[in-house]
Amino acid sequence: MQLTARRGRRRFRPRHPIAHLVLCLGAIFMVGPFLWQLSTSLQTFGESVSVPPTFLPHSPQWSNVTTVFSALPFGRELMNTTVMTIARTVGQVLFSSLAGFAFARMRFRGNAVLFAIFLSVTMVPYQVFLLPQYQIMQGLGLLNTLTALFLPGMFSAFGTFLMRQFFRQIPMEIEEAARIDGANILQIFWRIMLPMSAPGMIALGVLVIIWSWNDLLWPLVVNSDPRQMPVSAGLASLQGQYTTNFPVLMAGSLLASLPVIIVFIVFQRHLMSGIAFSGVKG
Repeated sequence: MQLTARRGRRRFRPRHPIAHLVLCLGAIFMVGPFLWQLSTSLQTFGESVSVPPTFLPHSPQWSNVTTVFSALPFGRELMNTTVMTIARTVGQVLFSSLAGFAFARMRFRGNAVLFAIFLSVTMVPYQVFLLPQYQIMQGLGLLNTLTALFLPGMFSAFGTFLMRQFFRQIPMEIEEAARIDGANILQIFWRIMLPMSAPGMIALGVLVIIWSWNDLLWPLVVNSDPRQMPVSAGLASLQGQYTTNFPVLMAGSLLASLPVIIVFIVFQRHLMSGIAFSGVKG
């Protein structure tokens, strides 16, 4: 047995340097754009458009950071992005969990047909819903408001499908035991099903956070007031028709990325465990 194990180790040992080399190249490929963004944010405008490109600034221009706050209501836009992201995430996790539980556990006439119709929404391009959603926001008088940014994004057919799959993985015996103990449908959902589907909620929450923080098209459509825009739309306004101040734009993009990076570093273990458990079938 020991001889076989040693032979196995010797067999895989030559592959380790190649694996590390591939991983290092992949890490450089992934971190490269971020390093380029950091370098450009500290350059002058001339250095950012020079040919051949300038990789390191001759003299770091820290004033590009302050220029972002003078060119945009950056603090207000960052707050708008945070509120929009939190509202969308809480809404989608809550409503998708309720709808997913109903489709997975409740038996009613037309369940499969209704779910198929509901799921067909995911096959329609997102741009098709822009005009109807805009008309709804206009009819409610919510244009150029913070509510218009997150209200349509609080509901998701994909989130309902994802949560339905997690609820279907939970053994039926657990629900039957709760019914024998006298629990009603709301108690089963809130006290049993919802805690057991925590990996699914974490996975859905991560996807919604990424999508909401990077959303650009809908804020540009529904809002024209700079003080009601998120960071993504505010940074898009820095791009001129004929020229763009790339150092200022990169400095603003770097500042907009910092909150997500900090959250990832703080909650990295919980985030990775949630995504890993989301693929485990009960």
